Amino acid sequence: MAMAYLPVFVFLFMVVLCQSDDRLTPAKPLLPNEVLISGGGVFALGFFSLKNSSRSYVGIWYNNIPERTYVWIANRDNPITTNVPGKLVFTNSSDLVLLDSTGRTIWTTTNNYTAGGGGETASILLDSGNLVIRLPNGTDIWESFSYPTDTIVPNVNFSLNVASSATLLVAWKGPDDPSSSDFSMGGDPSSGLQIIVWNGTQPYWRRAAWGGELVHGIFQNNTSFMMYQTVVDTGDGYYMQLTVPDGSPSIRLTLDYTGMSTFRRWNNNTSSWKIFSQFPYPSCDRYASCGPFGYCDDTVPVPACKCLDGFEPNGLDSSKGCRRKDELKCGDGDSFFTLPSMKTPDKFLYIKNRSLDQCAAECRDNCSCTAYAYANLQNVDTTIDTTRCLVSIMHSVIDAAVTLAFSKNKKSTTLKIVLPIMAGLILLITCTWLVFKPKDKHKSKKSQYTLQHSDASNRFENENLEFPSIALEDIIVATNDFSDFNMLGKGGFGKVYKAMLEGGKEVAVKRLSKGSTQGVEEFRNEVVLIAKLQHRNLVRLLDCCIHKDEKLLIYEYLPNKSLDAFLFDATRKSLLDWPSRFKIIKGVARGLLYLHQDSRLTIIHRDLKASNILLDTEMSPKISDFGMARIFGGNEQHANTTRVVGTYGYMSPEYAMEGSFSVKSDTYSFGVLLLEIVSGLKIGSPHLIMDYPNLIAYAWSLWEGGNARELVDSSVLVSCPLQEAVRCIHLGLLCVQDSPNARPLMSSIVFMLENETAPVPTPKRPVYFTTRNYETNQSDQYMRRSLNNMSITTLEGR
Repeated sequence: MAMAYLPVFVFLFMVVLCQSDDRLTPAKPLLPNEVLISGGGVFALGFFSLKNSSRSYVGIWYNNIPERTYVWIANRDNPITTNVPGKLVFTNSSDLVLLDSTGRTIWTTTNNYTAGGGGETASILLDSGNLVIRLPNGTDIWESFSYPTDTIVPNVNFSLNVASSATLLVAWKGPDDPSSSDFSMGGDPSSGLQIIVWNGTQPYWRRAAWGGELVHGIFQNNTSFMMYQTVVDTGDGYYMQLTVPDGSPSIRLTLDYTGMSTFRRWNNNTSSWKIFSQFPYPSCDRYASCGPFGYCDDTVPVPACKCLDGFEPNGLDSSKGCRRKDELKCGDGDSFFTLPSMKTPDKFLYIKNRSLDQCAAECRDNCSCTAYAYANLQNVDTTIDTTRCLVSIMHSVIDAAVTLAFSKNKKSTTLKIVLPIMAGLILLITCTWLVFKPKDKHKSKKSQYTLQHSDASNRFENENLEFPSIALEDIIVATNDFSDFNMLGKGGFGKVYKAMLEGGKEVAVKRLSKGSTQGVEEFRNEVVLIAKLQHRNLVRLLDCCIHKDEKLLIYEYLPNKSLDAFLFDATRKSLLDWPSRFKIIKGVARGLLYLHQDSRLTIIHRDLKASNILLDTEMSPKISDFGMARIFGGNEQHANTTRVVGTYGYMSPEYAMEGSFSVKSDTYSFGVLLLEIVSGLKIGSPHLIMDYPNLIAYAWSLWEGGNARELVDSSVLVSCPLQEAVRCIHLGLLCVQDSPNARPLMSSIVFMLENETAPVPTPKRPVYFTTRNYETNQSDQYMRRSLNNMSITTLEGR
């Protein structure tokens, strides 16, 4: 009977022998026919040869991707040329040594550490793709991540301060030749604030100077893909790290042999690597491509070099740049011109600990200064310098791809200057208020509207917005003369109707209330903002119609209506299981991140709440209702108003009490919304325990007492990983902190939501307001209450 099990035993024994380990020891070298595989099977290390080549290398590649893709090579510039590759040995001195078949050393690490007792020192291949030499106490004394070749994978620390050539990315010489080429990429040793690609010793492309943002998100529309670039201050400099949420497709940043810096992600559907970002793009973005005082305009169909205002081409060759139309005179009160959406100039002087006015003075008082950039960093360690004053001194050649050197106009006698630009990652606009002006409605097949905006100097510029033509009569027919049967909802400034346009297309029509004295401004706001914003988590504006007193906005129709219709309805809330709720939380966070940081405008929504979150057929969220939104331009970080608008309970303390608002005002509203989504309770739910005035107070009491799980909606407990829900409660309480400075930016919030191992700061007891005396009936559209000489508007769901 024992003999019957012998074949099974032999088979299992052979499987064990065939399995690859993830480590090397002095007793176990790596031979040519063997492969190290990381513990989770993500990466492999072994010997390989490239196409049509007899040369051998040792490298690391993706083990779980069918297309062989190398991320690190030990001996790229010293291949093994003997017929038999040799072996990779881990020595008793804790070094890795690559030998050829004759015993000649091809490559080695240098640690000179002799292992003692108490365990075994080994070389281990990790699931991150990092090959490390690890002591018995868990300390790593060498890692391949510190010696990259041409590729960065997530969690590699890429230094912005170049200490040695080993920290550079160096491109392959060709598609089948991994030896070092002339193209390299690394931190700028002169500033430690930017990344540069070199062709030999000459700059080929550079990324704009780091402006201080600690987390920057990169996403792709119509996908769930998200990547983060995190900057860490080591005290001696900065390093950048790429991270992706758990379960995301593999990504990599590669310096290609063509000199292009390319981000790729693996697409399982096509079994191929897809490019999602590449630099330099366009071609005129290459270093100094447009010459002094020129810039690369990539907003046109065919990007081309252009001259800054006050300059003209210096001949027919665009690489020779531009020359001044008027002679520059120093000290005569010349003005600087603000140039938004530009890259900071190269060869800048970083002057620390300067205010905005002091930074302006540094440039104004220096006749060699042609430009300056300033930023005041937010959410960084206050023990370090939180200012960025970058001053550009006159050079014979300036990086003209997107330079910031500008003309000083002799005719201007007033110095009104701010150059608000942060590393080319935060895009700005100079308008602070907008005036709507319709043009002839019957001139063409399109309805064209001209909107005017002014800057701080009250200079007006025209900006055209075009929409497909739609007649009021068509909308009346599509909504059955705005019948109540077609009404989807109503709010303080109008009603929303479902409509069926010709061709069977369903849309949502927002009709401005004719009796509203505030409606025109809010309507104008929505037309301007929504027309310019494109994000998968923002509602999409399709059309606009104005006819006499009628003002209509036509949006995409979302069949599941608003979040509050599910969340606060006892008969429907069970349809929102925890995965759907967590998906909504992350989607709203990404939408706000886009508004605050990633769009070309900086926008504060000011009325984020459950009724303004619409749901599509996939239950994906879309932020709507931008009637109260405000644009931030220039170096503006916050603003004040004597007309406080929004929904009581969602408004931050500084906004409700003082009229002060910023991106952190939206953060507060998001925190309230987050607590509502987790609990299924409204901010002012009357059925809470009597000792608590609102949801924030109730959530804090449970969290502080270690009972945060009790806040989770009972209808989602079955589908809810409690640790994930409790983390959301923790983050929600952090967002509703009394001080705006204590609330995280949306970039950090998205990062903490997507990465369950990311630390979340401990919140303090939040301030909360009693709202019971301010509840309204469903029939009330809005009401006002006097508070510190300002008006609070309580709005119902829209």
